[in-house]
Amino acid sequence: MHFDIQPIGVIHSPYKQKFAIPRQPRLVPEARAKLVFCDAFNREEFVRGIEEFSHLWLLFRFHETADKGYSALVRPPRLGGNERKGVFATRATFRPNGIGMSAVKLEGVEYKNGQLALLLSGIDLLDGTPIVDIKPYLPYSDALSDAAAGFADTRPETAMTVAFSEQAEAFISAQHAYPELKAFITNVLKQDPRPAYKKKQASTQSYGMNLYDFNIRWQVDGEHNYVLEVAHIRAD
Repeated sequence: MHFDIQPIGVIHSPYKQKFAIPRQPRLVPEARAKLVFCDAFNREEFVRGIEEFSHLWLLFRFHETADKGYSALVRPPRLGGNERKGVFATRATFRPNGIGMSAVKLEGVEYKNGQLALLLSGIDLLDGTPIVDIKPYLPYSDALSDAAAGFADTRPETAMTVAFSEQAEAFISAQHAYPELKAFITNVLKQDPRPAYKKKQASTQSYGMNLYDFNIRWQVDGEHNYVLEVAHIRAD
């Protein structure tokens, strides 16, 4: 059988590249996004009553990797990239149908200038991600207190501490449209977005990432394995 699935909307997200996106939703609660509905679904009837739910399931397509094929075995980052697991035993992006799912918080519904959108937080999706379905999150059914989670049975934690240079502090203070920017950057970096093999290097490492329209440069002290400094931020 063959199925044709059309997107119902597109995510406008602060994550402009795959690097630094949290590996699960709600790990960075300050990550806010907007789900903008496509023309065929741009009517308030489609979301009538959705405000009654605090959280939603988003089903989406890994649009940047879906055309790159898939593998039966993958290397989960939680295992340091050293152990192989079956793709259906992971949440890896390289999947047969390229479908992902995220449980995110609903902050509100917006209907402005004829455009319907959902305001979301705790997002873990790349900017431009196509959404193929939305379902309410049901705590009595979806939150299973006795569930086992294998190698991913705990929330990922790191020993990362984050400091900001004077330039970075000043830049953030001037961004009045983003009152949570410092907390957002801090929590993204606390997830330690580096590749697994980099975490074993003792040298000082320099990285860059794009959040919103900002280019952020930061360094890691590999010897002590913590973020040394957010060195520089500029608007792209």
